[in-house]
Amino acid sequence: MRCRMRLLHAADLHVDSPLRGLSAYDGAPVEAIRSATRHAVGNLVQLALTQGVDAVLLAGDIYDGDWPDYNTGLFFRNQMQRLGEAGVNVYLVSGNHDAASQITRKLSLPGNVREFSKHNAETLEDEALGLAVHGQGYAVRDVTDNLAMNYPAPRAGLFNVGLLHTALNGREGHARYAPCTVEQLQARGYDYWALGHVHTHEVVAADPHVVFPGNVQGRHAKETGRKGCVLIDVGSDGRASLDFRDLDVVRWEHLEVDASDATDLDDVLGEVRSALAGAHERAEGRLLAARVSIVGSSDAHFELWHDHVRLTTEVRALGSDFGEVWIEKVRPATKPSAARTDAAGLAEGLGTVADLRRTAAGLRADEDALRKLVERSPLAASLPPEALGPTALDVTDAGWRAVLFDQAVDLLVAMVEEGSR
Repeated sequence: MRCRMRLLHAADLHVDSPLRGLSAYDGAPVEAIRSATRHAVGNLVQLALTQGVDAVLLAGDIYDGDWPDYNTGLFFRNQMQRLGEAGVNVYLVSGNHDAASQITRKLSLPGNVREFSKHNAETLEDEALGLAVHGQGYAVRDVTDNLAMNYPAPRAGLFNVGLLHTALNGREGHARYAPCTVEQLQARGYDYWALGHVHTHEVVAADPHVVFPGNVQGRHAKETGRKGCVLIDVGSDGRASLDFRDLDVVRWEHLEVDASDATDLDDVLGEVRSALAGAHERAEGRLLAARVSIVGSSDAHFELWHDHVRLTTEVRALGSDFGEVWIEKVRPATKPSAARTDAAGLAEGLGTVADLRRTAAGLRADEDALRKLVERSPLAASLPPEALGPTALDVTDAGWRAVLFDQAVDLLVAMVEEGSR
């Protein structure tokens, strides 16, 4: 007969994930963000202890890659030891970031940590608890095989969990490792699939449950919102109920502020304040790290673009009004309002604006011509090194070039409009 049990499912701890370019930002809370993954793991362990969890399921990417030194491994070992002292077993598979081929340093783990083979799928049982966990770790980073197809058959009379690091049949922003379909997972006959790799919490299916818990701590402006783990309560009938719990200590948000109704910078700042107030409330006392994008067709367009430094400074000043708020970046992404564009067309003669738009559209549609235009421009060569590169302005990237070109055209049109006033 199956027993009642409580499990904790987490993934993508990325302990000591490096900060890429963060120190280049003036006033960045570097130490708070650097230590955030460790604090989130500490919160995970504390939650497991206070909630009386029977076992912990970790679905890969415990580390972010090879350790800079042994302190990373020692920290994780000590946290697992805390669980071991409370009699909590940990079931663990490696993922693409901590595959055997990626890690050169290694420490032995406490006896309560049961790590799965990286070369074949296997089953680890806890008969007293009534639990069977099936899994396989990554031997290399780029696993393109469907690992799930070789997972063992479910064990009768036990609660069967599949532990797998995968992107299923694809998720935006995540490499398609260990590809498989939801239907293939469900066909294995397990009661719960504990997945990892995708950094956004998602209940993919409910019968049986197929779940991504997301990562435990957001690390940049593309990893926004609540981050944490899933508590699984299993009844004597084998049915599971899920409860998502926050673990993060730094909350990342990307705030898109609509400036469509704004006539000037003051109006825009009023909208930004409202957006920051909402994000600060959602952060619930955590450090809030926010990227602010100003969007929409607005009469304030030219003012925002003409004095980007003042805009950024004003927004950062607003952030300081809320206490634990850091503004990572302010990005004006507005367009001229239709009324302003029409006025410019009438004042300057439709030819000026229309010709500019037509010429721009032709270049925009010809990637080769746009690339050559950027390469020949002396502007890129005059930019400081910290403004270039994959984490900042990458003029070799087609996507970056297109965005920059669109923004440059909008600015030129705005200047024409301003001159027509």
